[in-house]
Amino acid sequence: MTDQPPQPVEGGIQVEEPPEPPFDWREHGLEDLPAFLIFWGLTVIVFLQFFTRYVLNDSLAWTEEAARYFLIALAFVGGGLVCRRRAHIAVEYLHTLMSRNASRWLMIVCELISAAFWAYLVYIGWRLIGVMGGQRMAVIDLTMAWLYWVVLAGLVGMVLRTLQSIWRRIQGDSPWAGDI
Repeated sequence: MTDQPPQPVEGGIQVEEPPEPPFDWREHGLEDLPAFLIFWGLTVIVFLQFFTRYVLNDSLAWTEEAARYFLIALAFVGGGLVCRRRAHIAVEYLHTLMSRNASRWLMIVCELISAAFWAYLVYIGWRLIGVMGGQRMAVIDLTMAWLYWVVLAGLVGMVLRTLQSIWRRIQGDSPWAGDI
């Protein structure tokens, strides 16, 4: 890039944007593709529900239930993606008042608490599959075990990605610039 001012053109100022970086597979994890497919499945189902209800005036009975289950699956499968990117919603004020090292250890403790909570949810999910897995869905002719297994897989992914993040923080190796 040059330090020259933007050149005026007819109708305004021409601003040159930096080129988009090339696609890199290393930026994506194992949970990205399933989350992407679930998201687009949800989009198609919701559009189908809208179209059949408001355009054809005859909605399909299974679309509401399927959209609900796809949204649940997206939340838990996408949770692993969020853990990998360290993008969960958090109050980030306290650690800004601390030294860099103290802040890093505070974040490690917070992530340990998160990992313990998700590990407990894995345990609860495993027990729930055993108790409720045979229950049938209301409209779709499948057992609820399908949804419970997806939720359990998402929770396991969240535990593993959080433990990976903790390990990287302890080593002081972070893939994100400016990270603690």
